[in-house]
Amino acid sequence: MRNYLQQVKTYVLVASLMMFSIAAAFAQGREVTGTILDATLKDPLPGVTVLIKGTTRGTNTDLDGKFKLTVQPGDQVLVVSFVGFSTQEITIGNQSIFNIELAEDIQSLQEAVVIGYGTQDRKEITSAVASVSSEQFNRGNFPNPTQLLQGKVAGLNVTRPGGNPNAAPELRLRGISSFGAAQSPLIVLDGVIGASLDAVDPNDIESFDVLKDASAAAIYGTRGAAGVILITTKKGTSKKGISSVTINTFGAAEQPTNFIPVLSPEQFVERGGLDFGSRTDWRREVTQTALNGTVNASITGGFENTSFLASVNYRNNDGIVKGTNREQLNTRFNLNHGALNNRLRMNLNLSYSNIDETNVNGEAVRYATIYNPTAPIFENTEESQRFGGYFQRQLFDFFNPVALINQQRFTNEIAAAIYSYRVEFDITDNITVASQFSQDRFTRLGSNFWSRQDFQTGFGRFGQAGQNMETKTQSIWNGTIRYQNEIFDGMDFTFLLGGETQIFSERNNNVEVARFLFDVGPNNLEAGGLRFGPGTNLSSFAERSVLNSLFARTSFNYNNTYFLNASLRAETYSGFGRDNQTGFFPAVSLGADFTQIFDMGIFNQFKPRASFGVVGQLPPSATLALGVFGNGNRIPLNPDQPINSVFVGPRQLSNPNPQLRWETTREFTVGLDYGIMNGKITGQIDYYQRTISDLLFNVEVPVGAPNEFAPGNFYTASNVWANIGELNSGGFEFLAQLNGTKLGVVDWIPSFNFTIYQRARFGNIGVGSIQLPEIRQGIPGAPGQNNNPIVWNREGERIGDFWGPRMLGLTENGEYILSGENPSEFERLGNGLPVGDFGFSNTFIYKNWDLNFLLRGSWGHMIYNSFRGFYENADGASLTWNSVLTRNTPTSPLVTSTPTFSDLYLERGDFMRLDNLQIGYNVPTTSAFINNLRLYAGVQNLFTITQFSGVDSEVRWQDTENPFEPNPLAPGIERRNTYFLPRTWTAGLTITFK
Repeated sequence: MRNYLQQVKTYVLVASLMMFSIAAAFAQGREVTGTILDATLKDPLPGVTVLIKGTTRGTNTDLDGKFKLTVQPGDQVLVVSFVGFSTQEITIGNQSIFNIELAEDIQSLQEAVVIGYGTQDRKEITSAVASVSSEQFNRGNFPNPTQLLQGKVAGLNVTRPGGNPNAAPELRLRGISSFGAAQSPLIVLDGVIGASLDAVDPNDIESFDVLKDASAAAIYGTRGAAGVILITTKKGTSKKGISSVTINTFGAAEQPTNFIPVLSPEQFVERGGLDFGSRTDWRREVTQTALNGTVNASITGGFENTSFLASVNYRNNDGIVKGTNREQLNTRFNLNHGALNNRLRMNLNLSYSNIDETNVNGEAVRYATIYNPTAPIFENTEESQRFGGYFQRQLFDFFNPVALINQQRFTNEIAAAIYSYRVEFDITDNITVASQFSQDRFTRLGSNFWSRQDFQTGFGRFGQAGQNMETKTQSIWNGTIRYQNEIFDGMDFTFLLGGETQIFSERNNNVEVARFLFDVGPNNLEAGGLRFGPGTNLSSFAERSVLNSLFARTSFNYNNTYFLNASLRAETYSGFGRDNQTGFFPAVSLGADFTQIFDMGIFNQFKPRASFGVVGQLPPSATLALGVFGNGNRIPLNPDQPINSVFVGPRQLSNPNPQLRWETTREFTVGLDYGIMNGKITGQIDYYQRTISDLLFNVEVPVGAPNEFAPGNFYTASNVWANIGELNSGGFEFLAQLNGTKLGVVDWIPSFNFTIYQRARFGNIGVGSIQLPEIRQGIPGAPGQNNNPIVWNREGERIGDFWGPRMLGLTENGEYILSGENPSEFERLGNGLPVGDFGFSNTFIYKNWDLNFLLRGSWGHMIYNSFRGFYENADGASLTWNSVLTRNTPTSPLVTSTPTFSDLYLERGDFMRLDNLQIGYNVPTTSAFINNLRLYAGVQNLFTITQFSGVDSEVRWQDTENPFEPNPLAPGIERRNTYFLPRTWTAGLTITFK
């Protein structure tokens, strides 16, 4: 795909120029005006949405119920909608003045919200559920779909510290939900449970529905403990003939920002650093302004009882660090068909994604900051020719960052495919049966390469290369029967009964070899002379598990006033211990709309609700209950035949635990859905308390002691997976949106949400004789800080507490004066998890112009600034590296002690960031072929207000020192390989053809 990058960029440029030329030729449309009234009270309705059907062009009524709108030749229908009233479609014709009356319709509160295995009218929702439609999405260059939700949902934190284009965002719904199993919400894509986000492009998404509390997520049983995000993709139209062809294309330029200040070459030499005679800005040498492009094309259409959507999405994202790239191609086809007078409904969804990732060694980012600024990039000596001409020196922890980028290569080729088929049939007007089969296939081919001349890894091994193949397949079949009827006057009743089978399979093959005669790369591994020993690996595994489920849900709605929902799911999982393979997950919720009972004054909706639910959590592997065996040493059984008699002995990696079971989350939520002044202000308020018990964790045990989980047996390995401990947490969530607000002639639609967390606390940590009064994690690392974990998780205390000495001051010579020298004297210094998050979204509309921006932030979290913790001191041992000099670095005097962790290097991470801003213009057009043309430009990460002096003040929910095993028990650490933060400028156009 990369061979066509230049052609694609050329195409985007030519297409953009053509569209600008077309736009310049279009004539102005005409203006229509109107007034919208309540059909019953004859009062004006402010905030009513008036749209040109099939476009995004529209406006809202003012406080007097009036609107103005420019229509173009070819515009045929006005769509008039407002919460609590029936939507109307008005033919435009030759009219210029419209007087419209909207009838109040309690059914209009029945906006369909996607829930587990179906939809439910919004007015009947009694759990904590948030919905975000495509009109509310963040706007900008977002390769990952969940970035569309950033700052939009109270309780949902979406972060991506740094700006690596290949790094997936971290998602946390209502804080920490586990530390031994999955912490991110379950993704359900068009009914496909646990779908890969790589299988959908942000352009193809119609809406998100977020199931925040356990009562809403309990229908997913052991997979819903971290919450559920339901993604609905766009569909076609039932209108005969092709309705629209849409092309959206934009270009983006990413600039590196927020470099940590370091000493200049002159300052470095003056402090005593070794002068190699050059002057090199290493950050500028390894970074670039990345020029990227995106093209999306989709066609929606339909004919009698059939609708379809087909789309192709291409994205190319170079990183701001040279050598990084993400190139992605997504294709999607959705088909819906109705037969037998629409009693039979069929849906087919097909998607395929191909992703090529190129990464660099994260250490190149670190060395670009702290490498000797007087060193040259290249040198022409006999010694340097062994390293490809790059400057290198035999010093500890000292590698040329430009060489790391150019002499190492790490790639991933990813293919993700999902296909699902769903059929529904109305046996009667009240009974519907449905069945869906889906399969999600994910394949990743990773390759690693270290040149023979690579000083860090490849030089001593004459080069090293490897490949890793990973395949995952998830097959799901479910069937449901739904009964819906008015069982007596005013009482609507819905009952859903279903069964489901989920089959998971995974395979992995890994090969690494060393000692190459030439640099042949990772695609000729047999050229490596060494198959065993350091730098080599040969491994493979496969596992399969099955999750069988039965579930039921019932809903009662009495007079559109009182609502009750209840569900129960029973699941059996093959990966649990034989004594605990089946679990039950109940939920109940209720609510009432008081405005249907009392005169609530300014409230047009006042619906308090309460809910309770139980959800579970699957283990991270299906084999943990069995006790895992691996491969030991190669043993020649016959010394006279050292080759033919070699066998690999087994080695037990963990002990069996037949009592292993799911984690259990019990959550209680009370909330309020409200609307004020005829829907001028709408929102939600929630308070929740959560208890998580039977936490899955890998604990150390004494070899030879009795195995209390398998009586009569003994521990034959040093660890066992067990259910230990308890977490208690809670929080408060608030959402408010203003609808139809006027600032003079400008329509303003603001939305504000915030979350206040009651940080998770450990209950008892242990089970039986295994008791862990604390779990210490978060080791800063080398040099010199390999034995001092800085995050202590203690029983009865909060997860993520930093412990260490306090800095009381400095001596005249710049030496530490600390409050304690050994761990028994350490103090609690702060916590790495946030107290709260907020998001403030704004949309401004003036005639054909619109402006959108999002302010987002978090507060209350501390961050360990690793760059300061290792590289700001002026001690003699640190003179190998450059020194950082931030606004928080002591300078009078300079610190001369050897770097040691204390509160000196902890900083407040509170921040407020203008995440994205976009301005757009809907070009008036008289073309017979073009329905809508929108030009737009924007910027992401325009500014951040924070006291933190590191790379990025984002919340670190887990420690990513080992990216393959992130650690949620060590939050709040900014590691030294954190990718630089980009500022992204975009410009593009969207054009819809009739």
